Amino acid sequence: MRNLSMLTDLYELTMMSGYLNENMENRIAVFDMFIRGQKGKQSYALMAGVEQLIDYIDNLHFSSDDIAYLKSLNIFDDSFLKRLETFKFTGDIDIAPEGSIVFPNVPLVKVKAPLFETQLIETALLNIIGHQMLIATKAHRICLQAKGDAVMEFGVRRAQGPDAGIYGGRAAVIAGCSSTSNVLCGQMFDIAVSGTHAHSWVMSFPDELSAFRAYAKTFPDNCLLLVDTYDTLKSGVPNAITVFKELREKGYEPKGIRLDSGDLAYLSIEARKMLDSAGFENTLICASNDLDEFLIRELKMQGAKIDLWGVGTKLINGADIFSLGGVYKMSAMEDENGILQPKMKISDNPEKITLPGEKEVYRLYDEKGMVIADYICLEGETIEKPLTIFDPDETWKRMTLENFSHKKLSVPLYRDGKLVYNKPTLDEIIEYRKAEEKTFWPQYFRLHNPERYKIDLSLPLWTLKNDIINEHKAV
Repeated sequence: MRNLSMLTDLYELTMMSGYLNENMENRIAVFDMFIRGQKGKQSYALMAGVEQLIDYIDNLHFSSDDIAYLKSLNIFDDSFLKRLETFKFTGDIDIAPEGSIVFPNVPLVKVKAPLFETQLIETALLNIIGHQMLIATKAHRICLQAKGDAVMEFGVRRAQGPDAGIYGGRAAVIAGCSSTSNVLCGQMFDIAVSGTHAHSWVMSFPDELSAFRAYAKTFPDNCLLLVDTYDTLKSGVPNAITVFKELREKGYEPKGIRLDSGDLAYLSIEARKMLDSAGFENTLICASNDLDEFLIRELKMQGAKIDLWGVGTKLINGADIFSLGGVYKMSAMEDENGILQPKMKISDNPEKITLPGEKEVYRLYDEKGMVIADYICLEGETIEKPLTIFDPDETWKRMTLENFSHKKLSVPLYRDGKLVYNKPTLDEIIEYRKAEEKTFWPQYFRLHNPERYKIDLSLPLWTLKNDIINEHKAV
């Protein structure tokens, strides 16, 4: 575990210093972390990063070197620096489990702790959860378009730094990727690793056939050959077939070929014909080359004969999504009398108006176990049947539910600074994600014009929100 206590924006520390000077540091505050919607970019997201958040919280402390550095900035007084010497997290955190399918503007993490503590962890929380959610979401979209084919995460060399490559690989596997090319990621998280050889291997030998034979000699049980170094159909595939026949004579079965350039639909179709005619119907055709969910979808529609997809740059960097727009906003804080008061941000931009108060999120299911909506209510509200839900903006859109079930979206992570969460294995997280998928209709996952997911507020929460807005308008 690493101490990432200094992984924070400076203004978190300046605010903490100010709270201390105003004797506010021990007031209990509630913050919600959620993502904002991005029109035309994504309709849903996949939760990831919880395990790394636990590592961060468990190791929160300021070392003597940290204190010395902060002192050298000449902006903090001694009382603040002294307070940091004994810093630890003592509050509560609730969080949506990894593998959860989640939606914009729904609280995913709730932090309830002294203001001094809730302020510090904002930056790291958004960094850790936001990044892994970004990659998991992109990987999930890619895997859905692969329609059951294996997807290998190949992105570490294009990741934005070592941590992005390591934890991005982990997030991709949560989302459905079968393996990673990143050996350190595989070692750290017990993830399957995959990879064969590059064009440089072929170019290191006098000719392509010699290169293929040398590779087959070294890895006879796992021979998958890259066939596009010179000419895919005139030399690459024929040379691969020659080596495959030699392997079979020695009692080995080849794995397949990889295409990394050119018209992948045409080349895969022609290569499949050649392999089948030579008696290698069971060999795999793997494709790479700047793939993403849109290109995979197009290749599938064009009848490409590709069994295995290697996706790198556009997966590990999120490509068209860039950022999920994670935010961390105060929703309640104790007043001077110790009474928790609702707080909310009011903005001229409707999408930046937040939800007040300490809240719970329930996911509602129909009698067949399919998701109906997310229902956000105030802490302490009960779910009773029948339940009438309505659109918070177009309130005339409403429906009354009678035969339904529900569960809380989030689970307890910390209570009084103590971890109360049994960390699942990566395999258990993957199974949870698969179970989540089965409760959603496919229209929510469409690449274009996905069905709008219902996110409704309880009447008390809707009323509280609008009362606060109206009070501020009246001032």
